Amino acid sequence: MNMATGKIDLSSLSRGRLLCVGDVILDRFVTGGVERVSREAPIPVLRVTDETAMLGGAGNVARNLSALGAPTDFLCVIGDDDISAEIAALLVQEDHLTPHILTQKKRPGTLKIRYVCNKQQMLRVDQESDIPIKRHMAQKLLEKAISLMPGCGGLIISDYGNGLFSPEVLAVLIAKGRENGLPIVVDPRGVDYAIYAGADIIKPNRDELAAASGLPVDDDESVVVAARRLIDDFDFRAVLATRGAQGATVVRADGTTPVHLRSSARDIFDVSGAGDTVVAVVAAGLVAGFDLEKAASLANMVAGMVVAKAGTAVVTISEIQAEMARTYSEVVENKDHQDALGYENDHEKIFSRDDLLIQIQKWQQQGLRIGFTNGCFDLLHPGHVSLLRQARGVCDRLIVGLNSDQSVQRLKGKKRPIQAESDRADILAALSVVDAVVVFDEDTPLALIESVRPDVLIKGKDYTLAQMVGADHVQSYGGEIFLADLQPGHSTTKTLSRLAS
Repeated sequence: MNMATGKIDLSSLSRGRLLCVGDVILDRFVTGGVERVSREAPIPVLRVTDETAMLGGAGNVARNLSALGAPTDFLCVIGDDDISAEIAALLVQEDHLTPHILTQKKRPGTLKIRYVCNKQQMLRVDQESDIPIKRHMAQKLLEKAISLMPGCGGLIISDYGNGLFSPEVLAVLIAKGRENGLPIVVDPRGVDYAIYAGADIIKPNRDELAAASGLPVDDDESVVVAARRLIDDFDFRAVLATRGAQGATVVRADGTTPVHLRSSARDIFDVSGAGDTVVAVVAAGLVAGFDLEKAASLANMVAGMVVAKAGTAVVTISEIQAEMARTYSEVVENKDHQDALGYENDHEKIFSRDDLLIQIQKWQQQGLRIGFTNGCFDLLHPGHVSLLRQARGVCDRLIVGLNSDQSVQRLKGKKRPIQAESDRADILAALSVVDAVVVFDEDTPLALIESVRPDVLIKGKDYTLAQMVGADHVQSYGGEIFLADLQPGHSTTKTLSRLAS
């Protein structure tokens, strides 16, 4: 296999616009502990400690696109009940997402409740309907979708079988998408794939591929045979088959050698929504200009990260960079995969929180002194460099907590940041005085500081001890506080003001 198609520019994922149409679901996760068996029946009693609601189905595709920074028009039909209202409220909270919500009265919203204990699902309860939307609503859906297509670079159809897509609706969407030159990515439902005929890429999982093709899918060769049957029967340009622990397989209609991508998952915590992640990453990659193999390779890696998280999870650009850094030494042994994903040495310094804690343990075993500072670092200037140099001078390893784009926007206003978090992380990682960069999404770094437990906490002298987030915590276990000297006249705000004048 050779996927040497050039390096991936992750920032390009935010440059194209997508249209996602699909069945939106409310995923509710009820978490707790089991300490006894019920007296009423031989069943465990779950003592609830937490309850979380997330967008599921096509809504999870939209969430994944949002996390990638990919501008998206999201089109769906909901009802007028409490579930639908909660779905609508979650949709409007997503960055980079423009919801186009059509409401059909007396249509029930779809809810899936998962009960979880000790990281394992005990029970799932589905409250859903597959009654087709009304004819006038289907017409409104098509009219809206067609009006949005000229402004988009790709179309996602996320079919969860909840009545949004009739064969007639699908036929029009696919035909109009092709007329507009959009790559059409379909996450299918059921066994009759004739309703998706003419789509560019269809993404069945292993079981769906077997059911739709009527063929076994036990190994690489049989998966390719089954995929080619779908391509021949329904005029698909490619099949991307997700295969769980076996990874994924890309089969093209043009006779290109099939590509088998092995799973990159280290730990599997929850597979909920992993297919949504694949659809989102592949579609965003295609719109960004990646070829299918490169987009699928990236999607396969990101799916491996998602299943290590709880619930219908998403992965941010900074987490993808951290995963690239973590696997860099392994990837060097697999040149094809290295070329496909485009790893950079500086990215070795960009960590996810979990991987950072592992690295800190290694440093601590070596007796090294850990320092921590944080900031937005929107436009790196001499004041920043001076602070980081001083910080590195009082520790053996310096960790920089970097505010995410969403966090900066909440703190600084909608016109900030000037540079995306992936670019800011890259710049910091390129500095020799910085040993680790980790992105945090909260308004303050307190939770991160509590996890890192640095030996020394560093800020500039424009902060007092009382103003320093985490100072009390660090001092509580004997850690130190260091206030760095400031270089007068340097700040991002002042720089932007001078540029505007």
